[in-house]
Amino acid sequence: MRRLLYIVPALVFALIAAYLLAGLGLDPKTLPSAMIDKPAPAFDLPALADVAPALKTADLGGEVALVNVFASWCVPCRAEHPILMRLAAEKGVPIYGINQKDKPDDARRFLAQLGNPYRRIGVDADGRASIEWGVYGVPETFVIDRAGRIRYRHVGAFGPQDLDPILAMIERLRRG
Repeated sequence: MRRLLYIVPALVFALIAAYLLAGLGLDPKTLPSAMIDKPAPAFDLPALADVAPALKTADLGGEVALVNVFASWCVPCRAEHPILMRLAAEKGVPIYGINQKDKPDDARRFLAQLGNPYRRIGVDADGRASIEWGVYGVPETFVIDRAGRIRYRHVGAFGPQDLDPILAMIERLRRG
C-alpha cells in the first residue's frame, strides 16, 4: 500500500507530461472549427459606404472565394493585406470582407492607403456575425466552395508560406 503513495504521483506526472509533449507537435495556427464543411452562417451586414457593396450569406457561393475578417486597428491585418491584394489581382480570387468592430472612417482610410481587394464588405460593428463564423480574432480567413460551404479556416495573418496550400485548395475546389 505504501508503494502506491509513491507510484500514483509519478503516474499522474507522466500522464500530464505526455499530454503536454503531444501538444508541442501541433501547429498553433490550426484550430479546430465546427464550421468546416458546413454552410456559411446566416448574416446580412451593411455596406462600408463609399467603398464596397454590403455583404450577406446569399452573396457567397456560386464560385470558390475567400471571406476575410479584418479591421483597421489590427496590425497583422495590415501585414497580410498585400497578399490579399495579390490574390485578388493576380490570381483572380474573389475576396469578401467582414470588417469587425471598426470605425467606418478608419476602415475607409485603411483601404484607401493599402488598396481594396474586396468585392463586398460587410460592417460587423458589434462582432455578432464574426461570432457566428467562430472567429477568435482578426484576421481570420475562410475558403468557401461553390455551394457556400466553409472548406478551410486560416487563423492569423497570411504569410507567403501560406499561399501555396491555399491556392492548391482553391484550384481543387474550382475543378470540382
